[in-house]
Amino acid sequence: MLKKPMNPIIKSCYLSIRGAKIHYLEAGKPRENPIILLHGASFNAQTWGQIGTLQLLAEKGYYALAIDLPGYGNSQSLSVPKEAFLLLLLEELKLQQPMIVSPSMSGSYSLPLISQYPEKVGSFVAVAPVDIPKYRQQLQGVQIPTLALWGSNDRIVPINNANLLIELMPNTQKVILKNAGHACYMRATEQFHHHLIQFFQKNEDILLQTQ
Repeated sequence: MLKKPMNPIIKSCYLSIRGAKIHYLEAGKPRENPIILLHGASFNAQTWGQIGTLQLLAEKGYYALAIDLPGYGNSQSLSVPKEAFLLLLLEELKLQQPMIVSPSMSGSYSLPLISQYPEKVGSFVAVAPVDIPKYRQQLQGVQIPTLALWGSNDRIVPINNANLLIELMPNTQKVILKNAGHACYMRATEQFHHHLIQFFQKNEDILLQTQ
């Protein structure tokens, strides 16, 4: 797939967490319920610009931030547990109830947050994240609106994990992208974007009503 050029509306930014420089890309005007895009082990924040996700979200009126997780992309390594990173990030950026997109490896960052501090998250897009069985007990009964997005050919994180999320978190819906693998957003980008926007639009009104 051809990579799309980075758009001028995307800004490269840094913040400091516990003395480490953390890099992120920003698109759209700051507003309530921003969207945080995490990434898998083979990717970084730039991926969301290359496939057009940041640009699309900004065009749809959202405020999106693609994070280089510690030790990835242009972010320095951080000497705090993965479980604490997103909480520190939200505090530093003063973000309230963001909508979090979490593929693959980033599940080890996002699942601790939504299981321990569900009130701090507006909605959750689980793109075949790792560690769902590990947090099985903590995720039980969490009410965050959740979209479980999987590729039909995922051989790394089984689709059964999507069914487990539905079992654990009652406000979860599942979408399987046909002929896509583990990084389903790379192979089925248009379908991925369609379901992403549809999910955010559906839940945005609910979030605004509860604030």
